[in-house]
Amino acid sequence: MEYGLNAVLDLMKQAQANPQQAPDDIRKAWNQPSSATTGLNYYDLEAPAKKLYPVITPLRNRIARVGGGKGTAVNWKAITGINVNSLAGGVSDGNRGGVIATTLVDKVVAYRGMGFEDYVTFEADWSAQGFDDAKARAVEGLLRSLMIYEEKIDLGGNTSIALGTTPTPTTALVAGGAMTAQATNVICIALTLESFLAASVAGGVVVGPVARTNADSSSDSYGSGAARKSAASAQTTAGGNLSISATVAPVRGAVAYAWFVGASGSELLHSITTINSALFVANATGTQNASAHPASDQSRNTLVYDGLIGQCFGGASASLTSLIAVGSTATIYTSTGTDGSGSLIGQMATGTAGTGTILTADGKGGIVEIDAMLRAFWDTYRLGPDTIYVSAQEAQNITTKVLAGSANPAFRFNISGAQDGLMGGMFVTSYLNKFNPGGPKALKIEIHPNMPAGTILFYSSDIPYPTSNVGNIVQKKTRKDYYQLEWPIRSRKYEYGVYVDGVLQNYFPPAFGLLTNIANG
Repeated sequence: MEYGLNAVLDLMKQAQANPQQAPDDIRKAWNQPSSATTGLNYYDLEAPAKKLYPVITPLRNRIARVGGGKGTAVNWKAITGINVNSLAGGVSDGNRGGVIATTLVDKVVAYRGMGFEDYVTFEADWSAQGFDDAKARAVEGLLRSLMIYEEKIDLGGNTSIALGTTPTPTTALVAGGAMTAQATNVICIALTLESFLAASVAGGVVVGPVARTNADSSSDSYGSGAARKSAASAQTTAGGNLSISATVAPVRGAVAYAWFVGASGSELLHSITTINSALFVANATGTQNASAHPASDQSRNTLVYDGLIGQCFGGASASLTSLIAVGSTATIYTSTGTDGSGSLIGQMATGTAGTGTILTADGKGGIVEIDAMLRAFWDTYRLGPDTIYVSAQEAQNITTKVLAGSANPAFRFNISGAQDGLMGGMFVTSYLNKFNPGGPKALKIEIHPNMPAGTILFYSSDIPYPTSNVGNIVQKKTRKDYYQLEWPIRSRKYEYGVYVDGVLQNYFPPAFGLLTNIANG
């Protein structure tokens, strides 16, 4: 459309008189874009990408790594006892002494490979140029993911112990609560650490058998760490009894228990506890049905090695033998058998279902059950651990017991003369081992990111025995330490893998131990 001079002047007058009603032909407004990626807008992007994820691997960082691994397994022999029959040493005139008995144990642990893979498409690589190195980030992510997984396996990998069928729970009606009035079943599944870390009530899943498709289209199947589910224990809720309590006999190798509750055939995931009991006051909110778990034991992951927790519990044929009763609160066992570790396993009493048994303050700034474990290390093996690894829950509970355990607590304030020298809040970072070779010594208390609540790991860095021929009491023996692979191109993407091949070699498991089934409080 063409306008003459007079027409243009008339339009300008109209626009000036009423600018909000100006014709679209001559009105043009520029506003700030509503988002960072619309309009004529500068994109203020900081390079490179920020990496905001935790890589906390205290055991992997601490444990020595040694190469030179060969064959399919590492083998060694251990002399674990001399004069084990306690023969008397006195001799008569002219006669020779008695012949002592020596205990010799053959040890063998198989190497295992672990690794992850990722890829970067050609377009992803091109689009990242000038901002970040997508291929480098992919490999970096693989290495760190492998370190994080290796930490989990170093702590709680389980290839040896078959948890078997979870014992049938013992249940009882409890007054109060809001469960549906009906015949209700309770089913329990014992969990190893790997299964516990993967389980979630909110996510509605306890992982069963795993069938994984790999990057090369091959497949692997392995156990997730879940035991075979228990038989159902039935109770009928009615009237004022609308809650159910449940207990299960502790399972060797388990660190947690998953509970499925509901009508027959509809037993849904209700809760996951780190003690051997639970109290159900409302219906299950999880979505996974117990029927999703097969009638088979999935507790062993045969693609990994045994971590420290599994090594403490002993091998496939080991059992727990009672050693010391700690009042009515706990029992200390030794892991024994043809392949038993000899580690000390402290187990808190079941207590009230759903409540359990908490650690006991001794009234002098100490904790009864921890002291009992430390004395058992000395009485049994003449050694003392130097670190205890705990969850955040147990770190807090230990602090509470030590600081508030008596009217005259055994701790000291060091107050600075500066005006701001007094800090609020206290936390126990070490614990005095009164039964240590050479005299009392402080144990470091360290929170571990994968340690389940209810479990404490006692860790020793060395063996206080002369000429033991052991350099590292525990070490990662590798046939091939971390290595990166860039696979031949088979499509329009770069494919990478990061792997490690080795095993966690523990020369003296009795220098390690567990205190388990600890209730919160």
